[in-house]
Amino acid sequence: MKDLINIIYKNHYLLYKIILFVFTTALIVYLFPKSGKFKYSFQNGKPWQSENLYAPFDFAIKKSEEEINIEIERIESEAVQYFDVDSSLLESVISNYKQEFEKVFPDSIFGNEANRIYDKSKSILDRVYNYGVLKESYDIKPETDIILLSNQKEISRTNYAQLVNINEIRSLLEKEITTQDLESHTVKLISLFFNIIEPNTSQNKNITDSALKEELDKISYTRGSIARETLIISKGEVVEGDKFEILKSLEAEYQSQVWSESSYNIIVVAYTVLVALALLMLLLFLRKYRIEVFKNNTKVTFIFFNIIFMILLTTLIVDYNAAYVYIIPICILPLVLKAFFDARLGLFAHVITVLLLGFIVPNNYEYMFLQIIAGIVTILTVSELYKRANLFISVGQITLIYLVAYFSFSVIHEGTIETLKWEIFGLFIINGLATLFVQPLIYVYEKLFGLVSDVSLLELSDTNTKLLKELSNKAPGTFHHSLNVANLAEASANEVGANAMLIRVGALYHDIGKMKNPTYFTENQSTGINPHDELAASESAQIIIKHVLDGIEIAKKNNLPDRIIDFIRTHHGTTFVYYFYMKEKSINEDINVEDFKYPGPKPFSKETAILMMCDSVEAASKSLKEPTSTKIDVFVENIVNRQMEDNQFINANITFKEIQSIKKVLKHKLANIYHLRIEYPE
Repeated sequence: MKDLINIIYKNHYLLYKIILFVFTTALIVYLFPKSGKFKYSFQNGKPWQSENLYAPFDFAIKKSEEEINIEIERIESEAVQYFDVDSSLLESVISNYKQEFEKVFPDSIFGNEANRIYDKSKSILDRVYNYGVLKESYDIKPETDIILLSNQKEISRTNYAQLVNINEIRSLLEKEITTQDLESHTVKLISLFFNIIEPNTSQNKNITDSALKEELDKISYTRGSIARETLIISKGEVVEGDKFEILKSLEAEYQSQVWSESSYNIIVVAYTVLVALALLMLLLFLRKYRIEVFKNNTKVTFIFFNIIFMILLTTLIVDYNAAYVYIIPICILPLVLKAFFDARLGLFAHVITVLLLGFIVPNNYEYMFLQIIAGIVTILTVSELYKRANLFISVGQITLIYLVAYFSFSVIHEGTIETLKWEIFGLFIINGLATLFVQPLIYVYEKLFGLVSDVSLLELSDTNTKLLKELSNKAPGTFHHSLNVANLAEASANEVGANAMLIRVGALYHDIGKMKNPTYFTENQSTGINPHDELAASESAQIIIKHVLDGIEIAKKNNLPDRIIDFIRTHHGTTFVYYFYMKEKSINEDINVEDFKYPGPKPFSKETAILMMCDSVEAASKSLKEPTSTKIDVFVENIVNRQMEDNQFINANITFKEIQSIKKVLKHKLANIYHLRIEYPE
């Protein structure tokens, strides 16, 4: 049992990765659609590449979306409209008409003429109320069929043009008065009618909508069927017209089939195998080419988290409406991974993610082609994310690639540009705008996972930060030394392809531990008094060595990232405080070597190894007297070679060739610092 516990303890980081791997695989499989999958790929206008296809079962041929929309528009345009008529209102209007007419046309004045006017004006009123007077205008075509209802019962049928609009009543009355030869009484009759006419007809929205819904429900979404074992298409035959519609119907039939209980388990196992293979490839890539990332569980978790996040987001959008799948900014994934790691890892993880998304999205070949091309463009175009203009330019290029590639696919599929879905281009533009969200997202990830991006490094490199200001005030000599080391290290990093921004920031902070006892370091001794003169060599060595531990303590207190603390921890490796070691040895041969040795660790990356070289060369260069090019060359060679002989770079991924390149940079920079000219032969 004890041995088992020891094995688990020693390999706990591997155990964590196994748990993370299993959890991620299970979650992704859970997010996958629980429906069938059509195993053939086909494109409209392209030859059928697979073997002859026979119908595996009976299925209906689905109408195209365009056909269904045309049928819906026809039904809506021909739909009968229902209107309620208030019959009791008409009786009231006629009663009022009699009373008002006697007041306007009394028998004492008009005599027998009053009877003629009454009969003709009564016929005008009947004409107005023949079908009904509308309370308001409706957006209905004049020829639309109308059913008039009274107390929910049909009383007559007509068309919308026969109904009288209350706003058009005056023109109708004037026309009818002229027809009835009553022009001489127009003013009185108009006044009479306006006093008594009231609208009595209004649309019955509920019945109209119910009738329309009933008609729409009768729409058949299929047109014919295909019997089992019927030849659908032969190999080499062009996919077009009815063949295309039949294949689309068969594909939809597969996708609509929910996994049955008998097939569920075996399909889940198959999906699990494929997802596990994809994620395993990612882990193997990390183990072979990015071992420092593989060993860091936080970084592996971060990578898996981003993959899960993109798959979850895509699943939600596809479930809502698959047409919006291109609105998801997948290119955020390679952007984020490149910001925290490197371009190669970002592209590899992006491709793995897109392959997994192929199980979810429609038109998976088209989708994967677009997203992989966009991911490559992202990796190639995005550099120095901390420069805002670079991100905008890169996002513009990514969006352009999306638009051009989708346009090309559409033309290939449809054979014309007339049927292009222009709204998809709008989705790509929204996608580009959403990709700009990567900047705040990187900041959030830094806080959640404790990672460092170039944006944070740029902020830390500002010499006006609180910590560097404090260093310049308390230990100005050390601050100046750090600036010189930063310049040397940055130039060296650029020469060998290391992270120049990271190494510059590491150089600026590598000696912050000297703030605790600044006068014990020669670069800060402006008065000429050396406090080490009053101390034993061993005590002096311990003070010098302690600046590394003090620096780590100050860095953690000020929340500096671990990647920067690594430079503080390793910039002296396990070297000796050589001056005080030799001083003590001259007095006492029997000394403890460990008392004069830095605790380490040795540099374990290319960047920390470069800093060690630059720090040692810059510090020792102050002791050069009457420097010449030859002296500087020998000086640099001796210091770096001594570090190599001490195996200080044994854990760093740096080559002999790169070390030689760094030496050349240091020699050239020191020659410029001391303003040396070329030595011509006499």
